[in-house]
Amino acid sequence: MLKEILQRGQRLADAALERLLPPGTQYPPSIHQAMRHSVFAGGKRLRPILCMEAGRMIHAGAGQATADGLPPGIADLGAALEMLHTYSLIHDDLPALDNDDLRRGRPTCHVAFGEATAILAGDALLTLAFEVLAGEVQPPAVAAGCCAALAKAAGACNMVGGQVDDMSAEGGESGAQQAANGFPPSLANLESIHRRKTGAMIQISLRLGAMVAGATAQQRAALDAYGQRLGLAFQITDDLLDVRSNQAAMGKRVGKDAKRGKLTFPGLLGLDPSAQRAQESIVEACQALAAFGSQADGLRTLARYIVDRDH
Repeated sequence: MLKEILQRGQRLADAALERLLPPGTQYPPSIHQAMRHSVFAGGKRLRPILCMEAGRMIHAGAGQATADGLPPGIADLGAALEMLHTYSLIHDDLPALDNDDLRRGRPTCHVAFGEATAILAGDALLTLAFEVLAGEVQPPAVAAGCCAALAKAAGACNMVGGQVDDMSAEGGESGAQQAANGFPPSLANLESIHRRKTGAMIQISLRLGAMVAGATAQQRAALDAYGQRLGLAFQITDDLLDVRSNQAAMGKRVGKDAKRGKLTFPGLLGLDPSAQRAQESIVEACQALAAFGSQADGLRTLARYIVDRDH
């Protein structure tokens, strides 16, 4: 089931992205080439896939039959999510933030195109994401709700704010710098960072898929609970991979978290306790889907993939 879900979701998301992104030859070509360089660098398309699987589940539960089982237009919604996610990666990689030169095995956008063009490529992807939402999602009231919800999830109180606190929590192994920045190393602070920096975009991917499929408030709440635990497990696994994996598998430099004194789950809890916490979070995520019965099997399968992946 996992292979089918991933391949189907990637195919639908890539087709929508290819259709919605300007071609690399369109004027001015440098910005469009930079956007496409990062978008088509071979990402997992996890957020579009979560969006589509949530929409598929709600759609099926409502007895609405379509050829592919998906609510109309949800692939475009997934593409918008991937555009926004890619913007955040481009900006995270910049010298002023994480200063990474590799992403998905390719030179990062600022290495390939220059820092100024990379900043603008991120800006362009962010704004195009909302253009797609406003123009492609129907009916207009749902489109407006999706725009507002995504803006909140990506803004200063969530994804951006989590990144701010992630930087504030950097320091030496003793944690002295974190404490000086008002963000001492603690599990509560660490989870607070990643509920916003990582978890908010995972939660909103599920919520938007549910919204376009006509989910009830109770169904959205269940998916929010699933998404919150899934986001935590995703980040813990990312932290573990930075310690345990290698550059060839990850497509980016590894071991940088410890060198920068970042507040991470392995650094705070240790490797095995971190892995156990990730597994517990996945169990809790799947428990949140109990009311959906077998219709949530796709999301349960994706939850297992989150902690079992090697990159």
